[in-house]
Amino acid sequence: MSSICEEPEVRAAGGVVMRDGASGAEVLVVHRPRYDDWSLPKGKLDPGESFEEAARREVEEETGVVVRLGEELEAIRYRDDKGRDKLVRYWRMEVEDEGTFAPSHEVDEIRWVPPGAAADLLTYPRDAELVASAAGHRA
Repeated sequence: MSSICEEPEVRAAGGVVMRDGASGAEVLVVHRPRYDDWSLPKGKLDPGESFEEAARREVEEETGVVVRLGEELEAIRYRDDKGRDKLVRYWRMEVEDEGTFAPSHEVDEIRWVPPGAAADLLTYPRDAELVASAAGHRA
């Protein structure tokens, strides 16, 4: 088993994308058909890519939304479904351009929901904790 100080085998990045909706703050969540789960947009780094670059790229690829990075949130480290050590770094993100969502094999649906509803919809408790943290630090 690897130590937390060792370089992770898988490196990924993503974000808690927030906007002002008609009824207050909203968070962007994605449905991944491969896992039939609701999660935050994220993905693996490409070779030579920084965590920050990957976070912005993955959000745009999965949702069509162009974002600006805000504060970095708590990173998550765990063993993925293949038993690999995975590190995911997340940022609180603001919308620069809502773009156009195009369903794909990776993400087939997106939803803008209030932070409390996101916590109920998200499959993984760690994602709900990130939403709560981002919503609590919202300016």
